[in-house]
Parts: sequence; structure tokens; C-alpha cells
Amino acid sequence: MPDEIRLAVDVMGGDHGPKTIIPACINYLNTNFDVSITMVGDVKQIKKVLREIVSKKSNKFCFDLSGNSERLNIFHTDKEISMNDAPSFALKNGKESSMWKAIEITKEGKTDAVVSAGNTGALMAIARFLLRTLPGIDRPAIASALPNKKGISTTVLDLGANIECSPSQLFQFASMGSALVSVNDLIPNPTIGLLNIGEENIKGNEVVKETSKLLESSNLNFVGNVEGDDIFNGSVNVVVCDGFVGNIVLKSSEGLAQMIINLLKEEYKSNSLSKLAAFISSPVLKKFGSKIDHRRYNGAALVGLRGVVYKSHGSADSFGFEHAIERAVGSVRNGLNVKIIEALNQNN
Repeated sequence: MPDEIRLAVDVMGGDHGPKTIIPACINYLNTNFDVSITMVGDVKQIKKVLREIVSKKSNKFCFDLSGNSERLNIFHTDKEISMNDAPSFALKNGKESSMWKAIEITKEGKTDAVVSAGNTGALMAIARFLLRTLPGIDRPAIASALPNKKGISTTVLDLGANIECSPSQLFQFASMGSALVSVNDLIPNPTIGLLNIGEENIKGNEVVKETSKLLESSNLNFVGNVEGDDIFNGSVNVVVCDGFVGNIVLKSSEGLAQMIINLLKEEYKSNSLSKLAAFISSPVLKKFGSKIDHRRYNGAALVGLRGVVYKSHGSADSFGFEHAIERAVGSVRNGLNVKIIEALNQNN
């Protein structure tokens, strides 16, 4: 474990940029003294946000906010990749962008991990180009935690990086997912399920059936096929699928959660009795809201790279982005890539 964990944060990415990401960095540093952050982006915009934060008398900090301190410093570039840029465009034209530079300084060993809320496709393309994949990994995958009824989380991968996958690639995803959960959730031997249309071995396409055979003959803690509801009931720690299925699962679950919250708000505001009921039940509602708050699960790992890279949701607020930082720090602190290589070697 490194004595100090150094993060490169692309502060220009996402829907809100520096005004959301910089406060998240400062809040995290204020309570985590073994972490330093290099903010990569436009120095003028960064210093403007820093001055605004310092000017608020209610804020108290235990480190220098000039942007030139050991724990919080600036790497200047005024170029950025937009959320609409194609990965091919980013690779060709993004060499001076904040996203590229954040990954580049991590490749050079100046920082230990990257966190960005920017364009997902561009982030994956640039990270794969600069960092390359780990030995034994064909393709990186996107892995993220989703809430379940046990109050913890279920890690699902792939969530969109690989639309079509071979059995060996899905097996690699399982190994990487197991390693990720072991370091971030501190579960020594995570259970793994293969997402299918039923639990029976006779169900599914040939890719899923062949993947199941590979997992059954491995040292991984494979429990068999699982269905979509197993993600949310917490029956397994890791769920493996291709990126096409995974992305649909992710977007559908986010949409469903938002719909439930919106419907509850509408009903509680519909009349005086409903408003009274909302007041009486507010402690329960707050607890419920906290459990399904997607911000607490923010931060998707780009696993399989020769470096630690995390993608925050583009619309995340400071609270959500802070959780992405925490996940990146956990992966560095507990040796994510070492665990991945160990898992692969045990099953070769």
C-alpha cells in the first residue's frame, strides 16, 4: 500500500465541470490526509472556483487552497473533450485535453489513479491507448456497484464497453469483478453469477453456456446463472454480462429508481392529508432515499488497464463525485491490479 495516494482529477469533464468537481476534491482532502490531488484543467477556471470557496467564511480547511500545495495542485490545460465527441475524434484531436493529460501523468507514474466525469467512450479509448491492458486481458470492462436490498451493493460488469463478448472475455470480466469487489468492498471471496434468462444450465445462448462451463471449472466462487432480480436482492456479489445487456440493465434501473422517487413526491404533494402523511413518514422516507441514492454508488471502474481509472456519472453533484474519488482511492490502496493478475494466474 502506498504511503500517499496521488490522484489525477479531470476537473473539466462532466455536465458541471470545475464548480462541482473542485468542491468534491476539497471535501475529500479535508478528511483524508494520506491523499493528494492534481486538478487537471484550465487554471483560470480552477482558481476562480478556489477563490469562491475560500471567500466563504463558513468553510474551514486543513491545507493550502492556492493550488500550489503538496496536497492540492494544478496541471494546466485549457483544452477539453466534450460529451459529444466521438472516441475516434478524441484519440486524434484530444492530446492536449484535460482527460488525456490526467491519464498521461498517471501513465508517467506522477499519479496513482485517474477520476473523470467526462465522455465515457473517449475516456475508455484514451485510457486503453495510453495505459494498455493488463497481461491476460483482451478488453477492459466498465464495472459499477448497484444498490441491493441487503443495504450493500452488487457489482455488475460489463456496462457498455463491449457489446459482443466471447466466453473467454466474459471469464476475464468475472476475474476482474471478483478482484474489484475484494478490494473495494473488502469481501475475500466474492460470489459470482452469470446473467441469464433463467437459472437452469440449459437456458441462454451458446456464449453464456460456454462461459458457464469455464467459470464452473475455475477457482472463482461461481454460484451459477442468475436473473435480473438477483442484482437487486443481493444474492451474489458480482454479476457478469456483456456490455449490451449490462448497459440496458444500468439505464433501466436508473430510470425505474427515478420514476419511483418522482411518483412518491407527486403523491405526497397531492393534497393536505398526503402532505401530513409525508411529514409523519419523513424519517422512513429519508432512510429509504439514502439506501437507493445513486450518488452513493457513483464511480465506475475501467478494469483491465495498466492503471486505475474511474468514471463518475456526468451529471454527478459534489457528493456523488466524492464517492467516485473514494472508490478510486480504495482500488489503489488495496492493490486492484495486483489482485486481478493474481486471479487470472490462478485460473490459467
